[in-house]
Order: sequence, then structure tokens, then C-alpha cells
Amino acid sequence: MRDAVVIPFNGEEMLVITTDNSGSIGMKELDNVTVPYETVSYYSLRVAIMECMAAGASPVSVVIQNFCGNEAWDELTSGVQRGLSELRMENIPITGSSETNFSLSQSAIGINIIGKKPALNSVKQKDLQDKKAALIGLPLVGDEVVVQADDIAPLSIFKEICDLQDVMVWPVGSKGVLSELKRMYPGFYRSKITPASEIDLLKSGGPSTSFLITYPIESERRIKEIAGNYFNKL
Repeated sequence: MRDAVVIPFNGEEMLVITTDNSGSIGMKELDNVTVPYETVSYYSLRVAIMECMAAGASPVSVVIQNFCGNEAWDELTSGVQRGLSELRMENIPITGSSETNFSLSQSAIGINIIGKKPALNSVKQKDLQDKKAALIGLPLVGDEVVVQADDIAPLSIFKEICDLQDVMVWPVGSKGVLSELKRMYPGFYRSKITPASEIDLLKSGGPSTSFLITYPIESERRIKEIAGNYFNKL
């Protein structure tokens, strides 16, 4: 099960709601990681929108909860727009709210994505033994996200792979690659995979800087063409 709430809507469609939050990352003095608010919202959007799309939905709206101060709003929306532009979804409306009655000592935001999908559209799990597995990008967290930006899977690649037939996509979250593999396939054992490179399967994936895929062997060539150097076979 993805990190998504799926709600029957009108008999033909279902609403899919996903979310992400970020705390102590931003431009306040007591933040643990100092980065512009545009960067904060961009990576928070990544998590929520990748979860939505991995659940088989098309995003239709973005909602921002801003606890960084009203002055941060334009930067936050700019980061969201940057992510939507990479996905070629610039027309998706953005709304939200800012806490202006009280000032927090650390930065905090939340982002919700509302999507929809056909009622009969479901993401099916298949036997991993009949599939190949790969990691696109690398799991990064904290300052690594800034320092190793070249190792982060671009949203454009994520979207293109999502559109392939018979490919299951699963963003890597804070519990790491191995945990996500077990969620994809209950009963999965670590001994079933051998990373092609030195990838830490247990470390946090931060703001979904990487994502897992499973695919039929005949699709591997096309996936490698799309992913390029971001492709890491498992």
C-alpha cells in the first residue's frame, strides 16, 4: 500500500490524497539545515507528488501549509511551480494558508497533493521473481541533498518511467530502500537482491531523491535509455 488515501468519488473516478511535511529546514536561525524556501517546497512537493503518481493518479491540485512566515509564501510557491514545470504540469492550481498570528522559531511546511484516477485503475503487485528491480537515483538526506544534487533522480525521468507499461514505481522515503522493497512485496528478503554498486539499503531516502522500479526484463533497455546514469540495478 502506498502512502496515499484513496476515496471513491463519483462512481467513475477516485480521489487520491498524498502529503509531505518538512521541519527545521529553511532560513530561520534555529533550523538544522539552511536552504532557501524555494528548495524546501520543491523537495516536499517531490515526495507528495511522486506518491500520488505512483498510486496511479493524475495530480489536480497542490495545497501548501506554511509555518515559515508570510514573507516565505512567494518562495514556497516558486519551488512548487519549479517541480510542476519539470513534470510539465504547470497548469495545476496551487492554494494554501500561512500561519501569520504567531511566529515559529524553526521553519515548517506541509504539502498536500490531490489527484484522481479511474475507479478501475489500480496499481497491481506482481511476483518479484518474475521481475527485475532497480533503483533510480540515490537515497540522500539532509545536506547530502544539496551537496550531491547530481545523484537525485529528476522528476522528468520519474514521470517518463511512470508512463511505461508493466513497470511498478515506488518512491523511497525516510525508512530506506530495503523497507520500501518490503512494502512493495510483503515477505521480501534482503538476500534476494545484490546492489550493483555500494548503495546503503538502510539509510533514509530523504525527500524521495530516488525511487524503486520493478519491470519485465524486456523493458530494461528502454528504462536504461530514460534513466541514464541514474539507473542502479538491484
